[in-house]
Amino acid sequence: MSTGKVALGTLAGLAIGGILGILYAPEKGSVTRQKIMEKGNDYAEELKSKYNDFADTISEKLHSAKEFAQEISENGKAELDELKNDANRAGSKYNL
Repeated sequence: MSTGKVALGTLAGLAIGGILGILYAPEKGSVTRQKIMEKGNDYAEELKSKYNDFADTISEKLHSAKEFAQEISENGKAELDELKNDANRAGSKYNL
């Protein structure tokens, strides 16, 4: 079956479902539209909340990674300074 036929069948099914839904709706169109709008707003708020939570989590992880990288850098610098001092002491001990 070609992709075009599948897409056409899907669109036809959606159209028929929408028409039947409107014809057999238990409430007036204005009430149904209001419910749809409220539900859409609820979904938008939920999506916004999840996005904010996700952004906060990413921000916290990036901050934590930055602190970890700084700590490793500081430890590495301290180790390097210690090695330099040891090398200087060893050099001066043997008059190098």
